[in-house]
Amino acid sequence: MAKRTNRYKLTLEEISLAREEDLSNAPLTLEFDNHDNIFNIINAIKSKNIFDDENQSTEFAIGLKMFTEIILKNRDQELFKELQSAIGEFMKKLKSK
Repeated sequence: MAKRTNRYKLTLEEISLAREEDLSNAPLTLEFDNHDNIFNIINAIKSKNIFDDENQSTEFAIGLKMFTEIILKNRDQELFKELQSAIGEFMKKLKSK
């Protein structure tokens, strides 16, 4: 039996660009799986009051969960070998806050 995961859809859309010469891009939609409930993680990060800006808590939680899930899914990749122990320690520290 396959392990159950949570399925998400994220849409990234440009609102404005800092440089006028940059080309505007169409919105990007990405569907992905994550073993954690990302909304629960967002709420947990917000409740820790790590950041003054609540949006930063959401950005951090989404970025961290997407990054760490890719590391987990690709744990045999040489690129991620050095990060694994540091990420593990970081996650323990974050959960203890």
